[in-house]
Amino acid sequence: MPASFLHGVEVIEVGTGPVPVTVVKSAVIGLVGTAPTWVVQSPAVAPAVNAPTLVSSAVDAANFGPLVRGYTIPYALWAIQQQGAGQAIVVNVFNPTEHYTAVAATAFTFNAQGLVNLGHMGVSSVVVTSDPAGTTYTAGTDYTLDAVNGVITLIPATSGGHIAAGATVLVSFNYADPTKVQDSDIIGAVASGSYTGIQALQTTYGTMGFFPKVLIAPGYSQNADVASALDAMAHQIRAIALVDSAPSTPAATAISNRSTAGQAFDTSSTRTVLCYPQETFYDAGLVPTGVTLSAAGTPVTQPYNQIAVGPYSQWMAGAIAQKDLQNGYWWSPSNTEVQSILGPDVPLYASLVDPNSDVNNLNAAGIVTVFNAFGTGLRVWGNRSAAYPSSTAPDNFISVRRTMDIIEESVELAMLQFIDQPISNALITAILASVNAFLRTLIQRGALVAGSASFDPAQNPSTQIAAGQLVFSLDVMPPPPAERITFQTFIDVSLLQQLGQTSAQTSTASATA
Repeated sequence: MPASFLHGVEVIEVGTGPVPVTVVKSAVIGLVGTAPTWVVQSPAVAPAVNAPTLVSSAVDAANFGPLVRGYTIPYALWAIQQQGAGQAIVVNVFNPTEHYTAVAATAFTFNAQGLVNLGHMGVSSVVVTSDPAGTTYTAGTDYTLDAVNGVITLIPATSGGHIAAGATVLVSFNYADPTKVQDSDIIGAVASGSYTGIQALQTTYGTMGFFPKVLIAPGYSQNADVASALDAMAHQIRAIALVDSAPSTPAATAISNRSTAGQAFDTSSTRTVLCYPQETFYDAGLVPTGVTLSAAGTPVTQPYNQIAVGPYSQWMAGAIAQKDLQNGYWWSPSNTEVQSILGPDVPLYASLVDPNSDVNNLNAAGIVTVFNAFGTGLRVWGNRSAAYPSSTAPDNFISVRRTMDIIEESVELAMLQFIDQPISNALITAILASVNAFLRTLIQRGALVAGSASFDPAQNPSTQIAAGQLVFSLDVMPPPPAERITFQTFIDVSLLQQLGQTSAQTSTASATA
């Protein structure tokens, strides 16, 4: 109450009732990889290196460049969007000023159109000199450069240029080279307040208001160090990490890798999902060494237009996000049809009834795979994280772990408005009412079988309350997926007694009539 004197009446509004608990986003993918942003013509549009960027549409995805072979982000965004839903927070670690291959001075001759094709896209640091060396020519005066396509155009003498038509020149240059990206670039670091690679994902709540919940680094997560970093980040921000196998890995090898030190699959984390095998798809991406020149002298980019192999995690991430939005985060990703893949890159025997099938053996080892049978289409197949079979607790189910994450984080964030309020019965009641109302909503939606929040005075001694600490219990049970359905079939000879009864009843009815 105010200390000032008042001879009269006043009203003080005190908010002590329950508050709504807002569910955090689940269908958000954290994607770390490489992008050919050197293709994006506008520097104002191309995302900065190591800057988490929200992608919600094809327009947003275009800012990371087109499909160019060797770069992972455009392919992953395409795979995700082919599933029909989902946002992605993208971190591009590719930096053309660091990840490049230098080409020493090499002789090139201008063709009849006054062009030189350097044979690489994404060039920089171009130096053109006479052959033999002695005169260095100036860009904009003697020639123009198409850095995206790697083409030099001669400026004729009539326009002030100093290179003779048909001349041979020496050209040194750098070209963008994604193979120079190391695992350490993907893993990233925190230094002097700067967050790079996977580590940058921990900043997204502060900048966007939410964390990604499905983490992928396609093309790199098959490496144990990257897989470990993804898992560590998943623990930190309550997410799951999708980890790939290497291309052309036999099923038996994938299973044996579960116990092979140094392999990405050698983990029992409840937050890592093992994705096997890699998938084939039709690759229409550009070949960065395939630019040709038309008869008119126009650069012509060459699409690959062949069957290629890509990491399964990028398609699975999209399938998870799509199912979250369509059905709910408490649904298992298993038995979800995957779009835009042609099939696994190794043969797999799939059967719904044969426990010795490849897909069943993989699932039994805690590996999520692809199911394909007559008329089913290609489907995500497997309910469990890498924790299985080491752990048989309910949270080895991917959907249970994710549901618990959503509940825990939603409740935590909702408690911000109660932090630092005076401890009282009214505060305890308001907290319980808020959380229990939230849990009742989840039960009605099917996200929980049952659940409740409670306050036990025995867990809250006076000394603890005096220190400003309250402890509540949250008891919940998400629905496990119906992974196995069994019918017990009996041959019941007593059912033979029904034979002839219909005919006898018909005869009796006719005689009575």
